[in-house]
Amino acid sequence: MYVELPEKRYYGIGEVARAFGVNTSLIRFWEKEFDALKPKKNAKGNRKFTPQDINNLRLIYHLVKERGFTLEGAKTHLRESRQKTLNNFEIIQKLERIKAELAKIKEQL
Repeated sequence: MYVELPEKRYYGIGEVARAFGVNTSLIRFWEKEFDALKPKKNAKGNRKFTPQDINNLRLIYHLVKERGFTLEGAKTHLRESRQKTLNNFEIIQKLERIKAELAKIKEQL
């Protein structure tokens, strides 16, 4: 489950973890495991995630948590067919938003 984050330039690890409903340790673990995640770090070493990092995390979350891929399977999938996976993921997200909007309209009838 992913909760939409407000538009910002950078996000802290705590707010990212809350948006995905996971522990910060899982975000740090995925950072080590997936090359696509490269958050910036400030002078104190605090991670600052960009919107691109969030998109990568959403894709990783989708593969691992929603589709049940192993970490190795997700890495392979991202390496071999990243653009196709990204396109499919974006289509699924758009359809889910449309479905939610239609459900709201139905309730108002």
